[in-house]
Amino acid sequence: MESNLIFYPVVAQIILTFGMFIKLAIVKSRALANNEVDLDRRALHSDAWPDSVLKITNNLNNQFETPVLFYALCFMLWALNSVTFISFTVAWLFVLLRVIHIYVHAGSNFVPVRKKVFMASSILLMLLCVLVVNGLVMAN
Repeated sequence: MESNLIFYPVVAQIILTFGMFIKLAIVKSRALANNEVDLDRRALHSDAWPDSVLKITNNLNNQFETPVLFYALCFMLWALNSVTFISFTVAWLFVLLRVIHIYVHAGSNFVPVRKKVFMASSILLMLLCVLVVNGLVMAN
């Protein structure tokens, strides 16, 4: 399989992150327009913002947690020339679960569902890690 294909799910995950930045700007603007923000505290205190903003902020922060591992693992697979149909599929499934996670986290924020989606995506990251280790072993 062409190793560069692994960058398609990577770019998709990056686009999701940019999408959340845009969503955050929209909900912050809306909250400011509706006078829902404590203007004196907004620069340093997250509790100055309404829950609608905090949900998006928390999700955006989450985009710099497990996805960072995803980026690293994908780059390692590429560098090891170990991108296979399986690793490519696992990478896309991870991104799909991140889309679902965003939908739940920024929407209903129903924690039992969000937790299951997070756990499933974490298992996929572990599988990608195993595939990287396999690539390392095969390279030696």
